[in-house]
Amino acid sequence: MMLVVTAASGQLGRLVIDALLDRDVPAGRIVAAVRTPDKAADLAARGVQIREADYDRPETLHNAFQGAEKVLLISGNEVGQRVAQHRAAIDAAKAAGAGLLAYTSVLHADTTTLSLAPEHKATEEYLRASGLPYSLLRNGWYIENYAQTVQQALATGEFVGAAGAGRVASATRADYAAAAAAVLAGDGHRKTVHELSGDTAWSRTEFAEALTDVSGSKVVYRDLPTEEFVRTLTDNGVPEDTAQFLGRLEADTAAGTLADTPGDLSQLIGRPTTPLRDALAALVNG
Repeated sequence: MMLVVTAASGQLGRLVIDALLDRDVPAGRIVAAVRTPDKAADLAARGVQIREADYDRPETLHNAFQGAEKVLLISGNEVGQRVAQHRAAIDAAKAAGAGLLAYTSVLHADTTTLSLAPEHKATEEYLRASGLPYSLLRNGWYIENYAQTVQQALATGEFVGAAGAGRVASATRADYAAAAAAVLAGDGHRKTVHELSGDTAWSRTEFAEALTDVSGSKVVYRDLPTEEFVRTLTDNGVPEDTAQFLGRLEADTAAGTLADTPGDLSQLIGRPTTPLRDALAALVNG
């Protein structure tokens, strides 16, 4: 029986496969379900099965999920289209007789006011109603989301935002991938909800201090009202829609939607999550 990882040629998916192999799951038991199989040649060279799987082409999903014991549905990145895409994947997994579908959702998807949450909440509701055994991997914020911020801050000595004293309990993609692998390779995860986030939440000011420490270059954080933050982005060439979206995320952060530290992630992976300074050092060093 196969463990199927969707979006397996993406950043998170590749790390999940690495984590499965680190757990001594035989490569031949892992299916990398990818939109473009040619982009997964390196995974095939490691003995992983490659199958085409396009969220917008349900027939490919049905083929990709054949023989699946468990499926990891990594959420799509096309905002506005994800609910339909995820439903197609859930339907295909059910038709294939999968024993578990794990879904990468968002922290507290059913109750949060986070602006990214509605599509995740709708997917969770559809998954529960499908009758498929499920495990909800409610991922918090990835530290890698700040890679561009780190480079800009190192170049200018500051970065701006509108998060106030809002805190973020980030973890690395590798931390979240390890959690997904633990669910795929382990037992007892049916009808489970994992609220996944870093062990320690930090403020933007603490982020700047940590970045200063690991880089040796002085970095400060400058907080702005949301409207001014959005205007600063558009003045620097960011499209209006993108700037407004980033402004909403800053407001979400200020409201504390990314700050929770329940400890589920470290418990699931059997170690502490990656500390902020270590994660930033990795971003600084490339």
